[in-house]
Amino acid sequence: MALEIERKFRVKGDGWRPLVARTRRLRQAYLTKNGRLSIRVRIDGDEAGTLTIKAARSGMERHEYEYAIPVADAEELMLQREGSIISKVRHIVPMGSLNWEIDVFDGENAGLVIAEIELDKSDRVFEHPDWLGEEVTGDRRFYNADLAKRPYVSWARER
Repeated sequence: MALEIERKFRVKGDGWRPLVARTRRLRQAYLTKNGRLSIRVRIDGDEAGTLTIKAARSGMERHEYEYAIPVADAEELMLQREGSIISKVRHIVPMGSLNWEIDVFDGENAGLVIAEIELDKSDRVFEHPDWLGEEVTGDRRFYNADLAKRPYVSWARER
């Protein structure tokens, strides 16, 4: 059983851009999200497909299972989605022994930039670079499954 421990933050400014080690385009869609689990299909570039099942838990921890699938299958599964396709460019920013994943969203979520860091334990201490903004780990609006159903452009001005 895989356990994902992840923290999410808004990003302020572009100070992270010179630190990017890798970039890739991601498209993903949610086949279901029912409060207990979500099932996601993702296409990484045009060369890799994955099917991911995440079991809901409170806070920053949740169970996650991920499986490689053919891109053609991922494309077909995307047609069965609930909500919109999430489109974003992911930038990997190494910092010490950890990597920040900075997602720059486009489409209906344009204007949203989120930094995520995966940790090996929930109390792990990590560097907070100056481009890190407000923590949104517990705010469901910033989770991709919720953005697929209620895109950023529909509520960004409410903040």
